[in-house]
Amino acid sequence: MSDAERLAATPGTEALDISVAHPARVYDVWLGGKDHFQADRVAAEAVMRANPAIMPGVKGNRAFLGRLVRYLSTEAGVRQFLDLGTGLPSANNVHEVAQSINPGARVVYVDNDPIVLVHARALLTGSPGTVAYIDADIRDAGTILDKARDTLDFSEPVAVLLLMTLQFIPDADDPYTLVKAFLDAVPPGSYLAVSCPERVQGDAASEQGSARYNEVVRTSMVRRSRDEIGRFF
Repeated sequence: MSDAERLAATPGTEALDISVAHPARVYDVWLGGKDHFQADRVAAEAVMRANPAIMPGVKGNRAFLGRLVRYLSTEAGVRQFLDLGTGLPSANNVHEVAQSINPGARVVYVDNDPIVLVHARALLTGSPGTVAYIDADIRDAGTILDKARDTLDFSEPVAVLLLMTLQFIPDADDPYTLVKAFLDAVPPGSYLAVSCPERVQGDAASEQGSARYNEVVRTSMVRRSRDEIGRFF
């Protein structure tokens, strides 16, 4: 039995639908992880065939997370992080990087996939009282901010991280107002970090990859232009 299959059999994961590919688990395939199912592997391979550049992009984004947290923890002096759309744990998670620099750094993770929830309870540990996980849709900013206050001090700077997440929020759900809600809740000196797959005119491979992704993964994604991504700032 694989790690993913054991998790699927864990009490409390009855709502886990392994027959349909999920973004967090597809991403885990691309990162070389073990916490995915057949549907996720099929979807990941289909997108890779349409757009082989997805692999260096995913690995580059993971490396960016580490560089980002190190910069924020050292040069920027940030000691609090709100990671929205955390995904499945991998090496060098936010709290691991941040607490290797500042042992008292506080991190709140947010996601709403049952398999991520199980992993979060088991693996996203840290110094007592410094790491928390919120099981919520990132579009529910009010609930997230209320629960995050149990761990984070919103009178001090907070880094709001939205890494490979906003492409899953369609324009109909007004992602710009959503991001503003989180930024309005944090004080001066806070940071926003965003990574998104860019829409580049004439890039047929990325367009085909995105189209294939939306055919085989439950949660569809939208690529935005550099100017559209810049609007989040």
